[in-house]
Amino acid sequence: MSLSPAVWQRVRDGVGPDVEAVSAVAREEVGALGARRVDDSRRSMASRVLGAGVLDPFLSEPHVTDVAVNGDGRVWVDRGDGMEWTGERLGSDDARLLAVRLAGAAGRRLDEASPWVDGQLPSGARLHAILPPLVADGAHITIRVPSREQASLGELGERGMFPPEWLRVLEALVRRRLAFLVSGGTGAGKTTLLASLLGCADRGDRLLLVEDVRELAVDHPHVVRLEARPANVEGVGEITLTTLVRQSLRMRPDRIVVGEVRGAEVRELLAALNTGHEGGCGTIHANAPADVLARLEALGALAGLGPEAVRAQAAAALDVVLHVVRDGSARRLSSVAAVLRQAGGPVVVPALDWRGGSSVPVAGPAWPVLSARLGLSDGSLEVLVGDLGADDLVGAEAPVTEAPGAEARRAGARGEGARGEGARGAEGLSWTSGRGLDADR
Repeated sequence: MSLSPAVWQRVRDGVGPDVEAVSAVAREEVGALGARRVDDSRRSMASRVLGAGVLDPFLSEPHVTDVAVNGDGRVWVDRGDGMEWTGERLGSDDARLLAVRLAGAAGRRLDEASPWVDGQLPSGARLHAILPPLVADGAHITIRVPSREQASLGELGERGMFPPEWLRVLEALVRRRLAFLVSGGTGAGKTTLLASLLGCADRGDRLLLVEDVRELAVDHPHVVRLEARPANVEGVGEITLTTLVRQSLRMRPDRIVVGEVRGAEVRELLAALNTGHEGGCGTIHANAPADVLARLEALGALAGLGPEAVRAQAAAALDVVLHVVRDGSARRLSSVAAVLRQAGGPVVVPALDWRGGSSVPVAGPAWPVLSARLGLSDGSLEVLVGDLGADDLVGAEAPVTEAPGAEARRAGARGEGARGEGARGAEGLSWTSGRGLDADR
């Protein structure tokens, strides 16, 4: 069905998407068409005016996580097993018009003066679109589809994201208010795991979520969301994550959460975690747990911090790194690592490791340290008592143990008299291992 420009403008003149307006125009245009064709035409028009057009059928599929349109117009989807071509192909003009319209639906502008956009569609999907000449050929569109239902931490375990024995460890991580980062690659499940962990937070906690684009779906009664804003075409009006983290400190947070740590906001986050805001967390892109500190150093440089300053703050602020990986369609928590401190600076030492599938989860050299921090030093997790060998973990041949009296000194450093398992102090603890891995924590 073809509509005149005047009819299109009538639909677009509304303040927001108006399904009734679309339906009225459809009835007016189709005239004497049968009822079934009227319904089909109405749905088609609504999709073209208010939705994602040819992409809508793919976005509505239950297992689709990503939909992309490349510069050649080919439409690709990821149903959990990697990207595959759908057989659909858009013309160059159609792809550009779709990108511009989706940007408008996200409340953003996309044109020659502002040739890229990152935003959230009304459905909750995350949109990225970019125009030539920043990319070759035609417009590129990428849509990340949010999970249609937020799984609890227990449900993630049942689905095989981590061994069932680890559920108690992860719950204790949140309950004991340890600061942690979830690391991994794109699409590995970082946001999914972080949201499920936050769902375990005390119901009385006030969670301040700072995100570039809203992605975290947290099942918790007290969530405050702060979302960044890009500059307008005049180059003004930008609200960065750095600014939002600063604002969150004034909003009486119990936990500060940065959806993705990827810029200068790392300075404010580490500072917050070092000034009594325990239980903070976020996600970060890294290839392995051991790479997280180097990644923080690189981000700290954007904020004018030197490597030594970043490492000193990270050593005092962070307790745990959770690393997730993607194996085909499976996403799993492969490693739980403890952040320890030695003479040369902090190190990330594996505490738990799992290769996936039917493999047996094993304990790494930092498990004694981590179990003590989590209050799980009761021997109840027998399945985790195996040691990882030197062939599995470079530089971690010997188990790490906590020095005598360290727990008492940590309690004093945290000031636990005021808040039970409260904020952690940066000094007063000593960790030792068979290879001299000493940490004053």
